[in-house]
Amino acid sequence: MSDNPSLTHCPANAEPDVLPLGGLLALACAGFITILTEAMPAGLLPQMGAGLGVSPALVGQLVTLYALGSLLAAIPLTLLTRGWRRRPLLLVAIAGFALVNSVTAISSHYGLTLVARFFAGVFAGLLWALLAGYASRMVAPHLQGRAIAIAMLGAPLALTLGVPAGTLLGTLVGWRLSFAIMTGLTLALLLWARWQLPDFAGQAAQQRLGLRQVMRLRGIRPVLWVTFTYVLAHNILYTYIAPLLEPAGIQADIDRVLLVFGLTALLSIWLVGLLIDRWLRSLVLLSCMLFGLSALALAFWIDSPAIIYIAVAAWGLAFGGLPALLQTALAKSAGESADAAQSMLVTVWNLGIAGGGLAGGLLLQSWGVLAFPWAVVALMLLAVCKRP
Repeated sequence: MSDNPSLTHCPANAEPDVLPLGGLLALACAGFITILTEAMPAGLLPQMGAGLGVSPALVGQLVTLYALGSLLAAIPLTLLTRGWRRRPLLLVAIAGFALVNSVTAISSHYGLTLVARFFAGVFAGLLWALLAGYASRMVAPHLQGRAIAIAMLGAPLALTLGVPAGTLLGTLVGWRLSFAIMTGLTLALLLWARWQLPDFAGQAAQQRLGLRQVMRLRGIRPVLWVTFTYVLAHNILYTYIAPLLEPAGIQADIDRVLLVFGLTALLSIWLVGLLIDRWLRSLVLLSCMLFGLSALALAFWIDSPAIIYIAVAAWGLAFGGLPALLQTALAKSAGESADAAQSMLVTVWNLGIAGGGLAGGLLLQSWGVLAFPWAVVALMLLAVCKRP
């Protein structure tokens, strides 16, 4: 997680201590639309099932195909497009969401909708691989962490506010119109991004490192290791949050619990944005420790509603700023190969999501919810102690 002076793509006319908020917020909106596109079917299962003539369980596979597209496409697509100019490539990724959401809005065939969702995941894998590197190129080196934190605002805002709002909108106006509205928002974002974002050259052929060479750069493997263990632990708890609340008898309050998590996650992003450029490594370690301590509290007092709310608040505070921390660390370590490294992070992140769902299900079946906190504690110890 050491600083790398080669990552200095700040435009010549940029003011050294001024953040280009218009461009950074355009990147954040791209992330917002990406997460909203991914998660909206989960809140509209019955309506989409009725419209497509399939069961809610099959509608749930729309989320699965999206994740699969991201997992399969992030690394190869990023490597194939390293020579492209950055702004046209980013605009192609954003435009892809307008296309796939339009297809989703008008499709009456489940198979066609699945294909659209797969390609939505493909565009998402490319976009997430670009965002952190793009943000870091727009500012001076000492502001890169703060710029990435702003560019990453879209994801937690989408999860905390966008998905509930999208679900409500779908209930009021129908799921097809909801996806059509998403297309309209994406087209507006295209114009905004074209206006606000500077352009950067792609990598020259002689500068491009192979995937193995990028992996061997100092700091890359530790960041990817922390990413996998942390996201795996997070998704064990987050995916199975409903059964986790049962011992305390508050499973009916899941919306309030998730709201607490979301609000403290937003607070975390603000705090990380203030401190990231001075204490990057310390903040990563602090995040792992705080998450581990919150899990430890759940392990001993899982039947206490008050402790659960406190632990969930601490968990949100630990997790909210994590994407910005990890992406900044990776960008600084990878230098000119930041986009290739970010594509690895996208892949590892999705593996952690899939692994969390699988591992959590096995733990729930074998040992029950009491195993969840201890699994998280073990993974956080591996995150801070093991050096891959």
